[in-house]
Amino acid sequence: MSHPDPRSLMLRLFLPFAAGYFLSYLYRTVNAVLGPVIAGELALPDNALGLLTSTYFLAFGAAQLPLGMLLDRFGPRRVEAVLLTIAAAGAATFALADGLSGLTLGRALIGLGVSACLMASFKAFSQWFPPERQASLTGWIMASGGLGALAAAKPLEIALGFTGWREIVFALAAVTLVVAAALWRYVPDKASEAGGAGFAEQLAGVRHIFASRHFWRYAPMGFAFTGGFMAVQGLWASRWMNVIEVLDAAAVAARLTWMGLAMLGGFLFMGFFATALVHRGMPLEKLYRTAMLLAFAAFACIALQPQFAGALLWPLLGACFSLSNISYSLVAQAFPAQWSGRANTAFNLLVFLGAFGLQWGIGGLIDGLRAAGWDAAGAYRIAFFSLLGAQALALAWFLLPRRAP
Repeated sequence: MSHPDPRSLMLRLFLPFAAGYFLSYLYRTVNAVLGPVIAGELALPDNALGLLTSTYFLAFGAAQLPLGMLLDRFGPRRVEAVLLTIAAAGAATFALADGLSGLTLGRALIGLGVSACLMASFKAFSQWFPPERQASLTGWIMASGGLGALAAAKPLEIALGFTGWREIVFALAAVTLVVAAALWRYVPDKASEAGGAGFAEQLAGVRHIFASRHFWRYAPMGFAFTGGFMAVQGLWASRWMNVIEVLDAAAVAARLTWMGLAMLGGFLFMGFFATALVHRGMPLEKLYRTAMLLAFAAFACIALQPQFAGALLWPLLGACFSLSNISYSLVAQAFPAQWSGRANTAFNLLVFLGAFGLQWGIGGLIDGLRAAGWDAAGAYRIAFFSLLGAQALALAWFLLPRRAP
């Protein structure tokens, strides 16, 4: 096919993928506001709410390894458009459910359906744009996710004042179908760099990635930090603010909005300044390490002094999380360029396993402590300190001096 006009190409590539990632992030965090409403209506305990919310992460993570191979073989347009139709079906299932099993099935289908939104955009940008433009495009696509997080906070809380949660989720299903149609209709195709690489050859690349010492240096950070923040932001931050900081629903939604704004600022910082900082001698790994140390300190202060630290440090934690996405580039840079999709999806698998396991595990720990006689505040504190301990171990492993390859 002929090469599209550059301006038309930018619109036809960026806008549909940005809309897809906006929806992905909105779906990821929507239960922070809808979860308590659904739990109250259907009498779900914290453990069930944690399982329900984290099912998204389990399905999302399970899709990552085959997703990398599918993107290489069939291209980002086809893969993401088809998967988004599954997400729309999942949203409809969720909206129609009258119990935990139906809600969980819908949430799993949503997680599977949006699993390609970020990775497909990375693949498309790498196909059509030179490397020097990809940093800014990545920043902008991540910013669209930040807008999705914002939409899942105060605007969603306002919408609940006018309609029910089922109607909101039905509307999301309809919008998801529109975005899938736009991807199928307008995004151009390009021959994959993988060429005629067969399944066995692609799988051999995946095995090599998982055998890499470089990969496992970053994997615990992805699990405990990136996955841990996703688990907290997607559900337990709002519950902590309500139980520990004694904020009402409106104040919680406002706090989540500030977190979303801070994340958006971090994504835009990446887009505008990451490449310039590298050119000025600031290695990406140093920027990542600084952000994660700051994130650990902020989360520790929140856990120790929630009333004092919450208003300022929850947004700071959101900004630091946005910079944690640098780790995808740091992981991929050690592998051949044609493996970048598989390297990123392999790392993403660890991130989403962390998000699922930690989100569900926090709920299970809280319920177990409550059953053993702890009050709600004490149970939440123990759960957050447990996550903080896991992050301390991951950070210590990451900061160990690297051995010679």
